Amino acid sequence: MYLSKEWKSEIFEQHGKAVTDTGSTEGQVALFTNRIAHLTGHLKKNKHDFSTQLSLQKLVGKRRGLLAYLYKKDINRYRAIIKALALRDIIK
Repeated sequence: MYLSKEWKSEIFEQHGKAVTDTGSTEGQVALFTNRIAHLTGHLKKNKHDFSTQLSLQKLVGKRRGLLAYLYKKDINRYRAIIKALALRDIIK
């Protein structure tokens, strides 16, 4: 895969509670955001790669679901991750 162990652990260290805490909502959102950026770059070069397009849509849906969960549970953590990842506010 395009992400090494070190890169993933760095993402979880920055946005999760700890390096080993791979299940935290913030860490998962950060990982999904990184993967979305990677797939978007791939699709800019390969416009007719429809399987990647489907994977990207699924990933965006998963991230949106996690952000909705975080919005309901703790609005401050939601705002912090939106600001840290420079995402626009998708929950209205």
